[in-house]
Formats: sequence, structure tokens, C-alpha cells
Amino acid sequence: MTELRGIYTLWLREVKRYLRDRARIISSFVQPLLWLGIFGSGIRFAGNQVPGNLSTQQFIFPGIIGQTLLFTSMFMGISVIWDKEFGFMKEILVSPISRFSVFLGKMFGDSTDAVIQGTIVFVLGLLLGLQLNPLMFLETLPIMILITFGLVSIGLTVASFMESLESFGVIQSFINLPLFFLSGAIFPIGAGVPTWLQVASSFNPLTYGVDALRTVILGNAWSPLHPLYYNLLIMCAFDVAMITIGTLAFSRRK
Repeated sequence: MTELRGIYTLWLREVKRYLRDRARIISSFVQPLLWLGIFGSGIRFAGNQVPGNLSTQQFIFPGIIGQTLLFTSMFMGISVIWDKEFGFMKEILVSPISRFSVFLGKMFGDSTDAVIQGTIVFVLGLLLGLQLNPLMFLETLPIMILITFGLVSIGLTVASFMESLESFGVIQSFINLPLFFLSGAIFPIGAGVPTWLQVASSFNPLTYGVDALRTVILGNAWSPLHPLYYNLLIMCAFDVAMITIGTLAFSRRK
């Protein structure tokens, strides 16, 4: 019971801290609009083709959801550094709950924040005229959760080894950009793409998340790289691996 209470308390703390940060919530609206409006139009006028009869905005929309989840999830690791600087992390680690519960509480809280931002992007898709519906959102929600679990775990693990915000920012960008551009979020990974790029993207966990999002959101208009069940299995395996690594990283802290 103590473990569950500790997990819930840490989850609630992270969610409350996010909801009180108005600047971050406002950016949740602005950034996706820039990507969908400006970048999407830029791709179209540059003459790049998207598969089938999809518009550019339709094609990159699931990718922008994935991008939002990626950047938000990784950024959440900064909470660990803040907690270390203000001494809160030391108090958590000496509390009568296991390091596993500490990691799960922060991971669940940060994942909830990332999913909220992903949900905001989904709603923006309705405002942009994309054909979305509540049932599609309910099908998309578990995929967003699976994506965030693994990515948040990466951010928390990296932050557990960092001592400054500057160092974390550098490492975060070093990880984020390859994951994003190799995921197929803004251009299709398939025929016509260099072999080395296809191989690199196959080792990128976000590739499977974006492919799963497109499968659900675009339906028959999208030819998936892999079956939906395969994408989900890969993401589950990635989540288990990263949660395990993250728990070990927290267990080493004194």
C-alpha cells in the first residue's frame, strides 16, 4: 500500500506541476500549428510527394503527434535535475518506498503530461479540418501511452546522470533529433529512400510508434511499414527495456 501511495503522490506532483505551467501548455498549441501549417506547406511547394492521395498535412499529422510526444517526454527528464538541485530528490530517495516505485511514479507522471500534449495536438487536427473522430482518438490513446513510457524513461535515465541543465540540454538534443528525423515523421521511409536510412530507421523505436499512429489515423489510405500488432510488440519491448534500465540508474543513486 505504501508503494502505491508513493507512486500516486509522485504522479500527482508531476501532473500538477505541468498544469500550472501555462507557458508550456500554450506552446502545446503553437508548435504543432507551425509544423503543420508552415512546414507542411513547405514540403508541398517543394514538390515532395506523399503516399497515395493524402495531403501533406494528413501525412505529417501523425508524425507531428509523435514529435510532440518525443520532445515533451525527453524534456520531462529535466524535472530530475531540478529535484536534485533543490534537494527534493534526496528526500524522495530516502523515503520508505523502493527506487522502482520512485521511477514509476515520475515516469507515469511525466508520461501523463506528454499524453496531454499529444491530445492537444489531436484536437488541433480537428480545427485544421482533418477527418478525426472520438473513436479514432480512443484507438490512438494507447499508442501514445506506449510511445511516452519508453521515451520518458530515456529522459529520466539520462537526467539521472546529469548534474546541470546545460549538460542535459545538449544530450537531449543529441538524442531527440536523430530519433525524430529517422522516424519517418515528416517523410516516408520506404521505396526510394537510401538503404542506410531504412536500416537506421528500423533501429529507431519512434519509427514503430509513428507507423502505428498512421495506421490508426489514416486507415486504408496508409500502407503501413509493419502490421499494427508488430509495431505494438516492438514498443512494449522497448518500454520494458527502458523502464528496467531507468530503474537500475535510479538504484545507483545515493
